[in-house]
Amino acid sequence: MFSRLLGHQAWSQERIVLALAVLLFAVSAALLPGFLAPNNLISIIRSVSVLGILALGMAVVIIGRGIDLAVVAIMAMSAAWYLQLLNDGWSEGAALLVTVAGVLAIGMANGFLIAYADVPAIFATLASGAFVFGYVRSQLITQDAVPVPPGHWLETLGSGRFFAIPAEVFVFAGAAFIAYLFLRYTKWGRFVYFMGDNFQAARNLGIPVRPMIMLRYVISALIALAAGLLTAASLHSINTRVVNSTLLYDIILVVVIGGIGLSGGKGGVRNVIVGALLIGIMLNAMTIIDIPNIYQNLFKATILLIAIIVDSLLNPRDEQTAQQGDI
Repeated sequence: MFSRLLGHQAWSQERIVLALAVLLFAVSAALLPGFLAPNNLISIIRSVSVLGILALGMAVVIIGRGIDLAVVAIMAMSAAWYLQLLNDGWSEGAALLVTVAGVLAIGMANGFLIAYADVPAIFATLASGAFVFGYVRSQLITQDAVPVPPGHWLETLGSGRFFAIPAEVFVFAGAAFIAYLFLRYTKWGRFVYFMGDNFQAARNLGIPVRPMIMLRYVISALIALAAGLLTAASLHSINTRVVNSTLLYDIILVVVIGGIGLSGGKGGVRNVIVGALLIGIMLNAMTIIDIPNIYQNLFKATILLIAIIVDSLLNPRDEQTAQQGDI
């Protein structure tokens, strides 16, 4: 009965967030000049798409009771390295193969540290994100902003439209559909939920928990690469300074406010979509109002703190986690 109550709360939170997104859109359209301008709507769609794709990877990790603080560093630095290789004269196939191999290595390293070396996820991914940024920026690329080579397929993707809808929307829709199929209709997806709901019980059932941890972080890294390429396509370049921005907190905010519990074991793709819609519209509205970044960050931090508190009330920690938190 208690699990059914939690499920009802999660569904209610999802509906509430969707209603807030619709209300915020309507209010912004009525009060903010230029909000409904085609260029601004395209900007919202693009930001929601990239933010949503990154949140999909984070959601897979968090549902399994983990967290990935390296996702923004992987996104920016992998795309920048790929573009740098192309600008240095590498062929498309070789550059993409090497970049994917590097991203896989990072995801596997994160998973190994967490699953086999028992390093807490928050510290393992924080350290790996800092390492990825420092190593790639100092050794593999020559400048903060790396441009897309003229005539490259990313340039075509970024300017592509289908019925006036940017290609990014279809990429996000495809990624969301694949994530939905993985989480709901594969045994590995079910394992993710089992591990997030009760890790020790999942281990006792014979679920390969350590390989599954590695799989989650590999998936997160690959999704980050896809988001980086999509960002480069829309901007025709990738700026590695985004690693030092608040994008990581925006991703976590999307996941938590959308209804995916930090305690693991609950939530799904729909939560990511409604969370991305709300946060994307909110960020765009604050930009149009010309709220200084420092106040935007304060506002987002307040919302994130409230969302985490609400999440802790709706999704109380289990006995095992509570005991680990005792002094």
